[in-house]
Parts: sequence; C-alpha cells; structure tokens
Amino acid sequence: MFKKINAWLHLWLGLISGIIVVILSITGCILTFKVEINKYASPWTRVEVPEGSKMLPPSVLYKSVEKAVPNREIESVWYHGEGMTSRFRIHEMDSTIFVNPYTAEVVAIGQLNDFFHFFEDGHYYLWMPQKIGHQVAGWGTFIFFFLLISGLILWWPKNLKKSNVNKSFKIKWTAKFKRVNYDLHNVLGFYSIIIAIILAFTGLMMSFAWFNNSVYWMAGGENKERKRIAAVSDTTTNIKTNVLAQVDKAFYLGITEIGEHNTDQIIVNFPEKPSDAIYLCVDMYQGTWRDVHLDQYTLKELPASNKRLRDETLADWIRRSNYGLHVGEIGGITTKIIYFIVSLICASLPITGFYIWWGKKKKSKKKSPKTKLV
Repeated sequence: MFKKINAWLHLWLGLISGIIVVILSITGCILTFKVEINKYASPWTRVEVPEGSKMLPPSVLYKSVEKAVPNREIESVWYHGEGMTSRFRIHEMDSTIFVNPYTAEVVAIGQLNDFFHFFEDGHYYLWMPQKIGHQVAGWGTFIFFFLLISGLILWWPKNLKKSNVNKSFKIKWTAKFKRVNYDLHNVLGFYSIIIAIILAFTGLMMSFAWFNNSVYWMAGGENKERKRIAAVSDTTTNIKTNVLAQVDKAFYLGITEIGEHNTDQIIVNFPEKPSDAIYLCVDMYQGTWRDVHLDQYTLKELPASNKRLRDETLADWIRRSNYGLHVGEIGGITTKIIYFIVSLICASLPITGFYIWWGKKKKSKKKSPKTKLV
C-alpha cells in the first residue's frame, strides 16, 4: 500500500511540478558558469597588471569616481582581485562604475552581461512578479525535493538478482526507445540524486524562512528573538575625522590581517555619518564570505561582525555555506562541472517521466476490451 501511494504521489506531483523543475534546472545550468563567462565576455572587467604595481587604496579610486559622477553618493567599492577592475556602487544609480585599481582610471560605466539577468529572473521568479514567482519557485522546489526521495524508493531493487541490478544501474542503449527512456529516468535519476538533493535542499534554505529556521534549530542553533547588535561607531569623543584616511586603513587591515582567503578580493563601504561603522566583506572564498564591521575611529572590530567560518557552530556554518553549496562554489571548478551535468539531468527527469506516463496511458487504452453489440 505504501509503495502504491508513493508511486501515485510521484506521478501526479511530478506532472504538476514538471515545468517548474525544467525551468529551474535549465536556468541553473546556464548560471553555473556566470562568473567565468562574464570574466571573458565583458572586457571592461579585466585590466593589465603593470609590473611591480599594487592596487591603489579606496581613497584614490574614490576621487577618480567622484570626478566621473559628481554630486553622487558613493556607497562602496568591490576589489575583484588581481587583473580585475574594481566596481563602485553609487546610491540610487543602477549602473556600476568599473575602475582600474592600478591607475584609478574609470574604465566603464554600465552593467555586466544582461544575458544572465534574464536567466536569473527565470531562476528566482520564473519571470513572474517577484512575490508570486518566489512562492511558485519555492514550492516547486519543495515538491521536487519530495520527488527525489519518493523516486529513490521506487528505484530500489526488489531483490539483488543480476537482472534487477543491471536495470537499476545500467542503461540498455541497444533496446527500443521506450526502454532507453525508462533507463534514462531511472538510472540517471539515481546517479544524480545526492547532488540533486543538495541543490533542492539549499534552494529551500534560500526560499523559505521557516525551512531555514527549522534546519538551523535542528543543527543546534537558537532561533530565539534576540536584540540585533547594531554596528555603531563611537561618536561621543570622536566627532571629526578624515573618513577616507580611515577607510584606507580599514582596507589595508582587511587584506593583511582580517582576511585569510583571497585577500586581494574585498568590499569596502564609505561611511555616510559619524555613527556609521566601516563595513568590510572579506574571505570571499568557495561561495562564502565574512561581514566585518570596524569602528570608524578606533578601527576595532565590532560585535556585529561574523566569526571566522572555522569558529562557527554547525548551525551557523550551514547557513553561511548554503550559497556556496547551492551554486557549486564549494569545490571550485570541479563541483561546478558536476553541478552543470546534474542540472541537465534534473531538467530531463520531468520529460522522461512524462513520456513513461504517456506510454503507459496509451498502452492501457489499447488493452481495454471493446464492447460487443448483442
């Protein structure tokens, strides 16, 4: 009875969510190598490194951007690493300012490849209005997560005879299309199931707060309402300071002492008010990062900052590593290639599954007895 119910749910939930799974899988597939493709498809993101040169501090780049876009509030700069332009974010401005970090020359004002924005909208919202699309994509992922578990139950061999094992682990390429299609659904679904479960699980962590909080609690974290620690700088004794000079000092601290991984990649913000802390984003490594808030005057690390990843509890480690696990950054280019292949397989599963159901439906119609006239 359990297997019959499981098979029924697998069939109908698969039919309901099929189109959503195909869209999420194909768009995810395309987005897997977004960073690598943008690096070469957008020439303004790359610069030549002069021999013996070092990246200039934020204050020098800031003044160059200030001339290019006067009377604008400059929010932050993102150093993307050696041989890459630094990117400035401007308040209430959609475009990004690309600056050569070795010469302070403004290279371009614009956006990265719009090609990927289209597929990001599809992956996040299925090209629907944001509120509706987010829910549809999230619940479609939830159903897919269940389908992976129910599919594994259906796949499990009844016994370990050689014929059953071969059907479960091998594709019979010499058979008719109907059998090959069944094997593609059954066998490829099994081989990709671990990564597919990771993709669905991490997707749910980003889609639903209740799911994220439940996982966090089960991993030993506490979801109790806690007073948010604000990253506020001490303004009682230090009202005036050279903000850009302090930002430069914070920048050097970030790349020499605070950051441990990819220290040539860092985000630095420019405080607007005396009470604002200096924000740094460091350790951008394998899809994770560390948010650090420094007092604007003393440059001491404030309590609102993240711990180093190795010092986090299991619950916090899961939360902070979730993005890297979802996009395949966690193991570099190797895991990205694996994720790309698995995403293609996930996109094929609703299609091969639909054909299996359609074939059975046609077969049952042929077998139904014809009514005779007396």
